Amino acid sequence: MTWALVAEHADEWTGSDFGEAAAVLNEKVVEAVSASPMDRDAQAHFRAAFLAPVHDSITSAGRDAVEAGRDWTNAAGPLLVALTPAA
Repeated sequence: MTWALVAEHADEWTGSDFGEAAAVLNEKVVEAVSASPMDRDAQAHFRAAFLAPVHDSITSAGRDAVEAGRDWTNAAGPLLVALTPAA
């Protein structure tokens, strides 16, 4: 899994557990958002509007695509996530 948060950073994680992938994404992005100058309401909005939909789709549409041998990407606002099947 590779992800980018515009104006913050890009990162990646390797593994085969889609639930763990979603958890790692959530942890890392929440960490970056919490360290940002956004106030609490803006942070909550970011998590609900951008992070949650991408997070949730990793274990559904993302899993389906990767298990079928296809790459998968999803973006919401400033967040982009890509999953790639193992080589």
